[in-house]
Amino acid sequence: MESTQYTVAVIGAGLIGRSWSVAFANAGAAVRLYDPVKKSLEQAEEWLKKTTTAQDMTEDVLSQIKFCTVLEHAVEGVSHVQESTPELLDVKRKLFATLDQTVPPNVPIYSSTSALLPSELFKGLLSASRFLIAHPTNPPHIVPLVELVPSPWTQEGIISDAISFFEGIGQDVVLLRNEIPGFVLNRLQAALVNEALRLVAEGVAKPNEIDKVVSSGLGLRWAFIGPFETMDLNSKYGFAEYAERFKDSYITLDRFNSKSNAWNSENISFVAEALRETNSLETISERRTIRDHKILALRELKKQFNAAYLRSENGEK
Repeated sequence: MESTQYTVAVIGAGLIGRSWSVAFANAGAAVRLYDPVKKSLEQAEEWLKKTTTAQDMTEDVLSQIKFCTVLEHAVEGVSHVQESTPELLDVKRKLFATLDQTVPPNVPIYSSTSALLPSELFKGLLSASRFLIAHPTNPPHIVPLVELVPSPWTQEGIISDAISFFEGIGQDVVLLRNEIPGFVLNRLQAALVNEALRLVAEGVAKPNEIDKVVSSGLGLRWAFIGPFETMDLNSKYGFAEYAERFKDSYITLDRFNSKSNAWNSENISFVAEALRETNSLETISERRTIRDHKILALRELKKQFNAAYLRSENGEK
């Protein structure tokens, strides 16, 4: 039996499941990473070894993750379950029905789904009240944002437990009051990505230039404050004045109901080829590692900035 304070079962050893395992273990939990395919667990273990080494984590993190090919062993005596299997409704519903029967009563069961709605996933389950979507930002051990999406049957206690649980492992929590396709993060991302692709399709800018606008412009600004606070700070009298001055421009720029389809094969090929001009497919893993290090460094910088700001607010030096 693990000696840590609580035990989390992670169901599915893909990229999200592996990353959740690191996030939970790094917060002090004992983790049981389950996958029915032994090869998947072997690949996950190799990835975990490389990741914990590359990101200077202690050996304790890896030692707290146990690998299971038997579901009953993975969920025995756990305090929380995080499902991270492929985005297939039928597969997930079948799994949830099994978990409903196998996981000890009153243990909350979270789904990492990014595209399926809770009313579809949890409908008809005997204890649907303990199920909740906890959609991470990939990879969750690097990017600390999770969206909680309850179903019509989720109990208030499960929601409050989820907020405490994920905040306790260092995640920033967003609770959705209504279920909506794409949740919040992916809807915002889709709006930007769709417009970026239209701009490329119309010949306004090249893909690397669009990326530069985000990484050197919007991204730097939004790393510390979101779009609403950005607008609030960009006007002497705050958001109300900003909206009065610029709302017509935003209305004019809103082309999301356009009939043009930027996701055509020609445009997709053009963007893909443009990206390959600067980065080969073979470097994706290396560039992903570099990305993770940069995000971690930025998180540390934000932490230092926020601490310094609080000290100045309190009159400390």
